[in-house]
Amino acid sequence: MSVPWAAGTEAEEKGVVIKIRALVVDGRVKEYVLGSPHEVTDRLFVVRRVFRVNDSLPEDVNLRWQWQRGGWLLVDRTTGRIATINLPDFDALYSAASWYRDYVAYCGVADDGKKTYAVVAELGRRKPVLKKLLGEGVPDDAPPDSACLVPEWERTPVRVSFQSGSFKQTFAIRGHVIDVVPDAPDDDD
Repeated sequence: MSVPWAAGTEAEEKGVVIKIRALVVDGRVKEYVLGSPHEVTDRLFVVRRVFRVNDSLPEDVNLRWQWQRGGWLLVDRTTGRIATINLPDFDALYSAASWYRDYVAYCGVADDGKKTYAVVAELGRRKPVLKKLLGEGVPDDAPPDSACLVPEWERTPVRVSFQSGSFKQTFAIRGHVIDVVPDAPDDDD
């Protein structure tokens, strides 16, 4: 279904519409989700959560509900178990995630909003595999998913590239270890 989404004062004026769907387990709606799921294994997948928040002021007579984007959910197809994934420094408004296998790459935003980080996390690990400072934080009036461009994955060897403005950095992933990949020399040199 299509629902209105208010990311902030500017988005409320524009009337942004997002498409959500119900996550049904055993014939009952358990959650509402947004976007395509990412298949981790044949029995596990991850998907982005959306939820409704009561946006009514104390003096309002009628309830006013507002849809908000949330974090990520891990769903087990065989048991029907749904678990929230805790991603370090993931900002529901400004971070755009990119999944590969059981890794997720995104630009995280510090709690105070003054710093942006390149983050790679692996399902089942508490600490991120990579957390590197990219630069300044995101302004309050910035559009959604604007901490940086969506990170890009490469398969062989496993690499992920982050781009923030004109700055691009690539990291190679070897198990639980990350290496910085040096920039390739230009052909003009």
